[in-house]
Amino acid sequence: MKVPFVGRVPLAVPVLATAAAPPAVPATEPAPAKVLVRRRGNKLERWEIALIKAMMADGRWPNDQDILAYFTRPTRSVNHRAIAEIRKNSKHAGVKPSTADELETFLAAWPEVDVETGLSLQGDELLIKAREAMISAVHTFNGAGLTFRAELFIVTAVIAWTYLLHAWFKREGIDYRHTRMEKGEKVVIKTPNGADKYWELAQCLKHARSPVERGTADNLFFLLDLRHEIEHRSTNRVDDAVSAKLQACCINFNNEIKSQFGAQYALERRLPIALQFVTFSPDQRALLKKAGGLPRHVETMMEGFEQMLTPEQQEDPRFAYRVFMIHKTANRAPGADLAVELVPAGSEVADKINMALKEVEKRKYLPAEVVAKVRAEGWTQFTMDSHTRLWKRLAAKDPAKGYGAIAVGKQWCWYEPWINRVLEECNEHPERYRAPAPVAPA
Repeated sequence: MKVPFVGRVPLAVPVLATAAAPPAVPATEPAPAKVLVRRRGNKLERWEIALIKAMMADGRWPNDQDILAYFTRPTRSVNHRAIAEIRKNSKHAGVKPSTADELETFLAAWPEVDVETGLSLQGDELLIKAREAMISAVHTFNGAGLTFRAELFIVTAVIAWTYLLHAWFKREGIDYRHTRMEKGEKVVIKTPNGADKYWELAQCLKHARSPVERGTADNLFFLLDLRHEIEHRSTNRVDDAVSAKLQACCINFNNEIKSQFGAQYALERRLPIALQFVTFSPDQRALLKKAGGLPRHVETMMEGFEQMLTPEQQEDPRFAYRVFMIHKTANRAPGADLAVELVPAGSEVADKINMALKEVEKRKYLPAEVVAKVRAEGWTQFTMDSHTRLWKRLAAKDPAKGYGAIAVGKQWCWYEPWINRVLEECNEHPERYRAPAPVAPA
């Protein structure tokens, strides 16, 4: 059964075309520039603190700013105050300094960065792994001679998305480890080998602060359900039946990594387009589909999943990316070199092939509407004053956080993710926002 979605609510973008496309990250237009502010996750890790203490003891770096230069990178900005706190022993007193050999090993390898992206191989390991896993998934699908390409793609793409969301949670300062309460204390659950146990992809998507929008989440929940069928029962080839979902998964990943971390980490330059040696006529396509029928258990899973979605969710290109591919005869030489052409929405050609994409703005809520929706959920002590105090404390009107925007009339309006964040706050502090139960008369 599909788990309920509690993350972000997206734009409704219906796609009316029905042809499928193979997974490849296309050269889409760059995402709008997004200002990334300093977040709670921008803090030094324990191994870095140990090295900083060793550098201070060594004496070659008497200036805190010189030490800071070794530990600041594009994905994480650390304030020089953090170095001063270590020097004064006002924080991290329990961390032991690295040995002289460990310090020299660090200096000899510094800067240890990924050549293509400039990411730190150690500090940005999760983001690097996420990119490499998705690149591997697409290369595997597009590779010649493989029979079970879709299955291999799904397993690897799930790993890529898991690492990407772990990187986001880490940057936001959200603990993404499994925990349980023991004797009134929160304890981190360990794997059989003694390592911390981290959230799987479904748990990441269900978190109230997840940055993933609904259409993208629906796509990933579908692939997770399909992966479950793949892991427990053998399947015939499912490439043709799910290619639209796989293509959406690629584009969603690329958009997410650009939106959350920066356009410099996009994949379209590495994986611009998939070239093919064949074309399919309708008769050929019908014969292929007949020869490669879906296993009944996979077909049942797919039908059951899509029946739980609204028509708008099923048509969202973030759930399944569908386009028409038509033969084009160019009138001019330059046009003959263009293999793919995007037809302007609303044009005569777009109307004829039923392929116009109509984008609907996000639903906006006035402050009073936010308060009313929260109170309707049972948080009757949540008032307009509570709302004002909360958004000021969280600096929620920072455009980079994506909680809202200035609407018509220069009035600030809130998006659905902000309502989710408010409900999260209420759940964390029920004593503030829920009226006490009436006491029965003696």
